[in-house]
Amino acid sequence: MSAPTTATTLVRNVESAERRWFAGGGVHTWLAKAQDTGGTFLLCEMTMDQGKATPLHTHPADETLIVLEGELVLHLDGAEQSVRAGGVAIAPAGVPHAFLVTTGPARMLCLHTPGTCEAFYLGASEPIDAMTTTGVVDFDRVAMSARANGGIELLGPPPFTQPSA
Repeated sequence: MSAPTTATTLVRNVESAERRWFAGGGVHTWLAKAQDTGGTFLLCEMTMDQGKATPLHTHPADETLIVLEGELVLHLDGAEQSVRAGGVAIAPAGVPHAFLVTTGPARMLCLHTPGTCEAFYLGASEPIDAMTTTGVVDFDRVAMSARANGGIELLGPPPFTQPSA
């Protein structure tokens, strides 16, 4: 007997997924939005250039990062660790974290469970076509979306002690 769920069935290939330029830097390809999963999760592929760093932040959801290509330094709850292609990192809800792309381009899957961060990401991004790979980096827009939509709490600037490679 399977557990009840509010998610619907979904099959989506990457070429039919929505692509967005995230104002914090990078292309997000939305593989499953919260509405697709009954709010249980959201999943996107992120493509980012070397040197991209996030501010120190927390989410009300667990965030799982699966690195597909490149390398990141992850600042997780006060400690820095490298995560390479094929690696995974989990930032539980409420745990301060940030990442820095040290070799790029980097690609990773980003899974939020539950899908409570979607409004933040959508508010801090713009739809793009299949040929667009860059856009305007605007951290004021990121902060404004955080205030307006929740799903993230910005705690401070990128906390990294090592410079990008």
